[in-house]
Amino acid sequence: MGCFSLAWAEQLCVYIVIVVAIWSIIKLLLPYVTEFLPAIVVQIIQIVLWAVIAIICIYIIFGLLSCLVGGAGGLVPFHR
Repeated sequence: MGCFSLAWAEQLCVYIVIVVAIWSIIKLLLPYVTEFLPAIVVQIIQIVLWAVIAIICIYIIFGLLSCLVGGAGGLVPFHR
């Protein structure tokens, strides 16, 4: 898949929608989770979820940078 092609832009948009959807679900469910679990468990869950979102964002950013620099083809699908 070439950089900045239509398929590449489609894949980037899908990844962005996935990140926004995960973030929205977290924001929706977190108040309910905090009522039933101890505070330390809730903090651990928040840290893990933030780490997952940060990893996805870093993956997208480095995919963009590799396209700009002319590296290895940008975003690689998750389902390899």
